[in-house]
Amino acid sequence: MINLELPKKLKASANQAHQVAAQIFRPISRKYDLAEHAYPVELDTMAAMVEGLADSGTQKIGGAAGGRNDEAGTDLLANANGGNMSALLNALETSWGDVGLMLTIPYQGLGNAAIAAVATDEQLERFGKVWAAMAITEPSFGSDSAAVTTTAVLDGDEWVLNGEKIFVTCGERATHIVVWASVDKKLGRAAIKSFVVPRDAPGLSVARLEHKLGIKASDTAVLLLQDCRIPADNILGSPEVNVEKGFAGVMQTFDNTRPLVAAMAVGVARAALEELRTILTDAGVEISYDTPAINQHAAAAEFLRLEADYESAYLLSLRAAWMADNKKPNSLEASMSKAKAGRTGTDVTLKAVELAGTVGYSQRLLLEKWGRDSKILDIFEGTQQIQQLIVARRVLGKSSAELK
Repeated sequence: MINLELPKKLKASANQAHQVAAQIFRPISRKYDLAEHAYPVELDTMAAMVEGLADSGTQKIGGAAGGRNDEAGTDLLANANGGNMSALLNALETSWGDVGLMLTIPYQGLGNAAIAAVATDEQLERFGKVWAAMAITEPSFGSDSAAVTTTAVLDGDEWVLNGEKIFVTCGERATHIVVWASVDKKLGRAAIKSFVVPRDAPGLSVARLEHKLGIKASDTAVLLLQDCRIPADNILGSPEVNVEKGFAGVMQTFDNTRPLVAAMAVGVARAALEELRTILTDAGVEISYDTPAINQHAAAAEFLRLEADYESAYLLSLRAAWMADNKKPNSLEASMSKAKAGRTGTDVTLKAVELAGTVGYSQRLLLEKWGRDSKILDIFEGTQQIQQLIVARRVLGKSSAELK
């Protein structure tokens, strides 16, 4: 028998994150949506709390994943339900409050998940308490991560990085940036590595902050790397280029981060469903689980469809995180969860705006904001189309060269 209940430990952690979302995020959500690029000073009080939770062994509040998904075959029977699952649940709950604020929690950036995924034990110790953003996308490419043009050249005991990175979440606020760069363009995608670049590294600058459709509480920066120098041991994982392994090393990062982004979409979708249920109930629309949908009010039938999609996205996300914690290869499941949740998030929030009528389109409620916020969750960390392509390759056993 399959038991889908969460362990008490994870329930307690998720409840703590929910309280943060309800008591801190929701009350200031509209304030920072209207004040784009203003730093949410209320989050400063969370920094010490997050650090204290990490030091005490309690799982983190935000979205930093808790551990690496090492090669399969190691303790496959272990039922760990550890860092990845806890991070996923906490990302879900805090995104229920405000996904833009969730993305700007100090020391909980997506770069932290990248560090957790591929860093050596020594690097995990050294970078364990940094706030790391992730810089992958460039002006010349979006979803094709193998098209990185930023370069990293070893000069003595330092790496020298040159390039431009765009759409870097928390690119201005984070203390460190995880940058993808090529160490040898002649070797292709196998030479792409990730580097931890301190905010004060010489040659790193913020060119501008982007104005966006949603998640306005989170800063999104354009970064310039101009002869940017960092220590030689700031390259994550092994500096050796393994042509046979190819791009797998840095891509393993996404096996950790995609389920987290899926959880963000699930959290926003749940917020919209809860608000929509209240609106429909107040309007006299009864939602029944005993009566066939075809025999119910059209709005009730639509709500049931949206709720079913939400449940499936939630369960797919849980499976991807559980596999990561139990050292099972989860690239397929990570992309499945991201594809389903990303599409479901936009569908649920926009349909909620539609069914709520004029009140849904106005700023009296947060529904229209959730509709705007949800779109990015179907785009970053790999678009809907890219996720479907990855799933197709995995299911059909095709390489990236065979199925484009």
